[in-house]
Amino acid sequence: MKMIIVLVKDNEADALTRAMTDAEYRVTRIASTGGFLRSGVVTLLLGVDDAQVELAIGLIRKTLAALGPGEKRASLFVVPVLRFEQV
Repeated sequence: MKMIIVLVKDNEADALTRAMTDAEYRVTRIASTGGFLRSGVVTLLLGVDDAQVELAIGLIRKTLAALGPGEKRASLFVVPVLRFEQV
């Protein structure tokens, strides 16, 4: 299992959250701030099976297509999950 952490501007988070939930990914959304001007940022947490990582990243890329050459709309991290438990 992997945890995908996505940092995206708050004005783009709704579309990404909707796309991920429509594709039946479970998403946890956390409001945060960051960047030079402390602009609104949303952190999305997605727990996915190893086989789903590339599909999830592909959906993120499709939903947040680049606006121009070299322009990035999100940062994402994929980290291993050593243990998952629901209590």
